[in-house]
Amino acid sequence: MIFPLATLWLSILAVAVVLISCGSPENQGDDESPDKVEVDPVERIHQTILTLDTHIDTPMRLGRDDFNIGKPNDARRGGGKVDFPRMDEGGLDAAFFVVFVPQEERTTENFSKAYDHALGIFESIDKMVEENREVVGLALTPDDAYRFKDEGKRAAYIGLENGFALEYDINRVQEMHDLGARYIGLCHTRNNQFCDSSTDPEGAEHGGLSAFGKEVVREMNRVGMIVDVSHISDDAFWDVLEVSEKPVVASHSNARALCDHPRNLSDTMIVELAEQGGVIQLTFLPSYVKTIEQSEEVIQARREVRQRYNNFTGLSDEEREEAWEAWSVINDEFPVILPTVSDFVNHIDHVVELAGIDHVGIGSDFDGGGALEDCYDISEMKNITAELLDRGYSEEDIEKIWSGNFMRVFAQVAN
Repeated sequence: MIFPLATLWLSILAVAVVLISCGSPENQGDDESPDKVEVDPVERIHQTILTLDTHIDTPMRLGRDDFNIGKPNDARRGGGKVDFPRMDEGGLDAAFFVVFVPQEERTTENFSKAYDHALGIFESIDKMVEENREVVGLALTPDDAYRFKDEGKRAAYIGLENGFALEYDINRVQEMHDLGARYIGLCHTRNNQFCDSSTDPEGAEHGGLSAFGKEVVREMNRVGMIVDVSHISDDAFWDVLEVSEKPVVASHSNARALCDHPRNLSDTMIVELAEQGGVIQLTFLPSYVKTIEQSEEVIQARREVRQRYNNFTGLSDEEREEAWEAWSVINDEFPVILPTVSDFVNHIDHVVELAGIDHVGIGSDFDGGGALEDCYDISEMKNITAELLDRGYSEEDIEKIWSGNFMRVFAQVAN
């Protein structure tokens, strides 16, 4: 297991507490003694291991007057799915807070706007950490998360979603790393200057990675940044595996065999990703977990909002807020049929059977659309652990899924 020291000490502490509680005279004897302390296995695991979510979009909410990440919010009333009190409640120790950059037409003006937008989000994450420094720390290395857990704090990592903001400046890879980003998702829902997207309605443009995209992957290897293959096309995926000398990750994707969506990875892709030492971080985004038929009325309402707001791309901050409000109104009027924790863990089972226990993790996409019926926000993350235990996964397996596998790749890339 990677980074065992913090985990070992936490394990020793947990065992000591149990022994002291159960070994005292008043707790010995009859099993029905009212003084006997029962330790919930899910709680014990979350106290012992490091839990990591590799993709949350909460930074889009930072700076809004109606949102304070330091206080509990109500996700079912538009309050977002992540804050520090609910991270504590859900037993989540660390997360990648994502700097999301919308895709726009490749013009000098739009590149400049995207770059400034990204810098603004980096600043907002720094401010978030500073204002909540008693409960969270900015994490830059794999060891940091374990150290913060020992200190009773949450760990905030940073990931960049969509390389559009780098324009054609290779030096910005190092700049993003210096600002704190530890992975870059090469593109989003549309093709960009790096590569083709898996969901661009115009189809392929580069036939995979562009020449500049290949240069960026090599530079990320040099700098020590993880290459994130979520959102990129199949051809781009295969190009990344050919070009990268380090293992890569999919920060929030699922198994296409269980849910036939182009954003998910095929069995062949998952196996090859694992063969090269990488990890697929499975996500809660409903349309990637399970194909669920929605009513035509809901589909039409969503289609109209997407058309009105240009599929949520190229929007000002004010327009983006209006778009999400319109989306929330639809959700309130036509409650979405959500997949369950069981449906999600089916994807874990599939990857484990396909590629082994060492190549799967969790990237919820909370505040970017991720939601399960019984894991609707970050306070309910322990339901995943409970389901894994019910299916016979060992504590060692669960530690690998929650953090160990990703941290292994993180360490290999950072060195």
